[in-house]
Amino acid sequence: MAQEDNIKTHPIHPSTLGKRMLVGAGISLLISLFFVLGVDDPKPEWHALWIVKPLLIIPAAGALGGAFFHFMDHLRYEGGWRLILANVLSVLVYLVVVWLGIVLGLHGTMWD
Repeated sequence: MAQEDNIKTHPIHPSTLGKRMLVGAGISLLISLFFVLGVDDPKPEWHALWIVKPLLIIPAAGALGGAFFHFMDHLRYEGGWRLILANVLSVLVYLVVVWLGIVLGLHGTMWD
């Protein structure tokens, strides 16, 4: 007689890495659009294509923050206080990475 294994396995990553990176990039793209579209008259010393740099760098930073959130699933899966730690740490790292992306993206134009 064979024993049946009734253990239910739960995936550690309920969502794909690419999806979480897209969500992180999308949120930071909205943040960058808030800054960029708020400029009515750009200064003459800014390059003509100054808008491209923040629209590339800030969403890239947001994608890195989304990747960090994805990689924290191993800690989040354990539950309890580790779940809270993983969520708080993920939000803090995302905010810091996006802030650094804003600084790098707007350097030389709006961030002086």
